[in-house]
Amino acid sequence: MLELTMATVSGADEGATAGMLMADAPSEPGAVLRVGRDRAVCRLTTPQDWLFVSRVHLEFVCGPDGAWQVTWLRGSQPDPSSEVRLTVGQHAQPLGYGGTVPLPRGAGGELVIQDRTGPRTVNVGFYHEV
Repeated sequence: MLELTMATVSGADEGATAGMLMADAPSEPGAVLRVGRDRAVCRLTTPQDWLFVSRVHLEFVCGPDGAWQVTWLRGSQPDPSSEVRLTVGQHAQPLGYGGTVPLPRGAGGELVIQDRTGPRTVNVGFYHEV
């Protein structure tokens, strides 16, 4: 099972959790969870006016062995208007535009989508149950 939580935070809300949403999916091959602005395909959606987050921004996919990975999908622009970083425990790393990373089993972490033009973030917490 992959469990996701999402909070959207703007400069005015700094230090507060706003818009907390949750989603989960069983660790079955082909299972998908998406984060973005498009409510038709994303289980976790951001405010429509937060254009630094693509219509479909992050895609979590379960592979044939039950392991999950996350991809920052490339959008229509050659350069993104946000940055994404992944934190697991004390380890933090950037997630490149179009990049994919595996999620650790039996562990949790956070992906932070940071607007490059203002103090707004989308924080997506995850926990991959074994």
